[in-house]
Amino acid sequence: MYRTQSLVAGEWLASDEVFQNEPVTGQADQFAVGTPEMISKACEAAEEAFWSYGYSVPAKRAAFLRAVALQIEALGANITAMGMKETGLPEARLEGERGRTVAQIRLFADHIEAGDYLDRRHETALPDRSPLPRPDLRLMQRPIGPVAVFGASNFPLAFSVAGGDTASALAAGCPVVVKGHPAHPGLSALVAQAFDAAIRETGVHPGVFSMVHDGGRIVGETLVKHPLIAAVGFTGSLRGGRALFDLCAQRPDPIPFFGELGSTNPMFVLPNALTNRGVEIARNWAVSLTQGAGQFCTNPGVAVVLDGAEADTFAKFAIEALGAAAPQTMLTDGIAKAFSAGCERMSAHANVEVLVSSGNDQRQASPCLLSAPADVWLNTKDLREEVFGPLGIVVVARDLDEMLAVAKSLTGQLTCTLHMDAQDTHIAKKLLPILERKAGRVLANGFPTGVEVCDAMVHGGPYPASTNFGATSVGTLAIRRFLRPVCYQNIAEDILPEDLQN
Repeated sequence: MYRTQSLVAGEWLASDEVFQNEPVTGQADQFAVGTPEMISKACEAAEEAFWSYGYSVPAKRAAFLRAVALQIEALGANITAMGMKETGLPEARLEGERGRTVAQIRLFADHIEAGDYLDRRHETALPDRSPLPRPDLRLMQRPIGPVAVFGASNFPLAFSVAGGDTASALAAGCPVVVKGHPAHPGLSALVAQAFDAAIRETGVHPGVFSMVHDGGRIVGETLVKHPLIAAVGFTGSLRGGRALFDLCAQRPDPIPFFGELGSTNPMFVLPNALTNRGVEIARNWAVSLTQGAGQFCTNPGVAVVLDGAEADTFAKFAIEALGAAAPQTMLTDGIAKAFSAGCERMSAHANVEVLVSSGNDQRQASPCLLSAPADVWLNTKDLREEVFGPLGIVVVARDLDEMLAVAKSLTGQLTCTLHMDAQDTHIAKKLLPILERKAGRVLANGFPTGVEVCDAMVHGGPYPASTNFGATSVGTLAIRRFLRPVCYQNIAEDILPEDLQN
């Protein structure tokens, strides 16, 4: 059984209106529409919860996170079945994503118990220092308050209700209010049930987590503009994210907006790698490009090569691999329509060659592969924008200078990749300083789909890849987004926060 209402501070609330999900197969389900009143109640409960949860010791928050992970696992079969129904993702993908989600939650629990995330610093008093004495100074990271989270469509578990934004905020000590994604309300409700059970099991304040179903733009705007919300986490489209980012900036008290807004994730295939391994790289690119119907924010949509016979061979084998790829179900009808429109728009440009034409049948999509000279790509803004789905473009540069010009023209990216052999080192040394300025993660001889959840990962980058280039939404560093440093001067030991004593 799954709930059809919104979970607000321990209560399942309905409304007078309902909406339906869009199942791939089977009958649609109805859910109660979220309302601004639910958002306000959730935010007020989150603020009340902050006074206990935000000031609790890491061990208590870690216990709550581990309880959430166990409850998600207990609902595993139901979560997989609902995910397949609503998203069209295969069973193995959803099972793997659920494993990643609970592993991330447990990683964050372990991380906060270790205590390093607090970044504690202590400058002891020097009362006899000349010409001026120094006071006793201690610094520690502290949680900022209630956080709003917007669920993502393409990772309905790992970037949605219990995803990285929610888990990292809760690890930091910040209660969370989630606006569920309309593409998977049944899945959102099931995961909310796991939180509800974990709250009851561990005894934390029920306001520490709420999930309000979609209710149109007014619900999202109410959440972002609510005066008790201290920050927003978002994964989604550039258009939607930018609108929310602007709302955060226009508040009487502007708040940080941590948005991951998309990326084309270009690959630079250097000459010796192209000669020696071009066929292998082309085939593996096709696999990465079509993984999950191309609905990954790290999907490598651009391959930059130098003109010549090797570039023709690279394109030939990419055509062969992508032409043989079977159509896949996309996450929503809207995403499928936007992908089809994007393929048509980019294919219509002059001097763009269509190598593989995408055949789209309603929610089913097959790959699209294009090719364009670098000068055309550089001078056509539309070709440099992300099309969400299995679309790739081969950008053919005349020479190394033009390849460097392509790199310098890039907007912010989540990832950039170098395919190189040892003989390409001199070129890679010229490219790497450019690419590290453009992206949050730079790869060599790999493919960016697949983001390791660990201490060293960065999933972010300069705008428009994300709205805060100093942050990551994956890995333990994600917790730092929802903390701020506080300095305690000459505060007596017995009234200091417990984490800062001794």
